[in-house]
Amino acid sequence: QVQLVESGGGLVQAGGSLTLSCAASGTRFGVNVMGWYRQAPGKQRELVATVTSAGNTNYADSVKGRFTISRDNAKHTVWLQMNILKSDDTAVCYCYEQIVPNIYWGKGSQVTVSS
Repeated sequence: QVQLVESGGGLVQAGGSLTLSCAASGTRFGVNVMGWYRQAPGKQRELVATVTSAGNTNYADSVKGRFTISRDNAKHTVWLQMNILKSDDTAVCYCYEQIVPNIYWGKGSQVTVSS
């Protein structure tokens, strides 16, 4: 059974930092993409960041320079370090792992940034 378990969400003041973690289990080794989506209230789901098994990263324009995604292939774990958080970063964040042809999702972690 494939499971992605997220942790690290919570409440933080604007300008502060949080780090999200996502540990995947039950998945086979292979070329894959792991990353994070988020959905803020009343807004469309946004792809925040991705990292391939080779370590290549991609970021949404809204988080460039503030967020850093990283992974450990051996541990099947991906992190999202979020710095200089803004109120607009308030969202439910979802970890995912894509192993063609399948995609697996975490259940979400709430990030709330107070003004």
